[in-house]
Amino acid sequence: MDTSAIMGALWIIISGILVFFMQAGFTLVETGFTRSKNAGNIIMKNIMDLIVGSLGFWAIGYSVMYGSSISGFIGTPELFGLAGTKNFELFFQTVFAATAATIVSGAVAGRTKFSTYIIFSFIMTIIIYPIAGSWQWNGDGWLAQMGFIDFAGSSIVHAVGGWSALIGAILVGPRIGKYKDGVSQAIPGHNLLIGALGVMILWLGWFGFNGGSQLAFGSEEDVDAVGLVLINTNLAAAAGAAAALFYTWLRYGQPDISMTLNGALAGLVCITAGCGNVEPGAAAIMGMIAGVVVVISITFIDETLKIDDPVGAVSVHGVCGTLGTILLGVFSPDADILTQTIGAVSYMVWALVLAFIVFTILKVTIGLRVSEKEEIEGLDKAEHGIGVYNE
Repeated sequence: MDTSAIMGALWIIISGILVFFMQAGFTLVETGFTRSKNAGNIIMKNIMDLIVGSLGFWAIGYSVMYGSSISGFIGTPELFGLAGTKNFELFFQTVFAATAATIVSGAVAGRTKFSTYIIFSFIMTIIIYPIAGSWQWNGDGWLAQMGFIDFAGSSIVHAVGGWSALIGAILVGPRIGKYKDGVSQAIPGHNLLIGALGVMILWLGWFGFNGGSQLAFGSEEDVDAVGLVLINTNLAAAAGAAAALFYTWLRYGQPDISMTLNGALAGLVCITAGCGNVEPGAAAIMGMIAGVVVVISITFIDETLKIDDPVGAVSVHGVCGTLGTILLGVFSPDADILTQTIGAVSYMVWALVLAFIVFTILKVTIGLRVSEKEEIEGLDKAEHGIGVYNE
């Protein structure tokens, strides 16, 4: 390998490590935004996303995404990866697969069987996510051929995970006590400090998520491109958090902590599709739009649709992932809004349909939900026989 190839490989490796660390951020966000009696179950679910994601994507998911394309829809499956694959590239793509799976965890927290969740996570990393990725990131995919752009995965990773999470939340049903006489009841997270730390870790990890997606660092052009991606990522997160903060301040009379945190994540998700294709000013505007939209969406899903999503995963990842993919067609001369909309809607429909099929099969076979007694007791004790906060 020449020096430029070595530098590119090093950048991808470092970025992959940052994305791997995002799993800790997801764990802290989900734990902090939910009840303490389920903290251990959340830890186990997020660890299992890494475990089954790593093994499943290595075994077959990677080839489903990047193998020789079959009609632009799916890569040719090949057991245990692709012959001659560079392992650092496999590692980088593996941590993306684990991210797509773990998005679902927060939306179904507090009432879902651990065994059922593991099965869905495995299917996500070997079928749902890899096929979605093959449409664009495999150069012969049908969306790639149309000119669709999703630089680092607003739709491919986040919207696919977010819309899958919506189906999971609908089919598993709301937590006990969430709705009384048709009115949503607040169930505060037990530790917003943990949640905030998780958001900051995710914010940090996103520099690897988006920056590493340049997939090169061996020339001056690559360095400039990565720099643009990093500043766009940071500005969108900051603008998203600021917009959510001031919007909730105006709407509710006080700046809401959890909404501000989700505003930062919404900005990050929104810019992920176009972080390499827009100017910094546009990135900030996109982040601001996402910061307001995520608050409206969380409220609408919770109070109007009466779908219980404890951490706002559907709004942050599904709604803002789709939003960012479409907005790219507005703010970038490289993208066509019609093509971006076709791609965004295609990913939404794909995730909704596949998740519905998988979750429905699981529901009628092994079941999705724990018993009422187990839910009240807490999943830590019911599913794992121990609590996290022990005296």
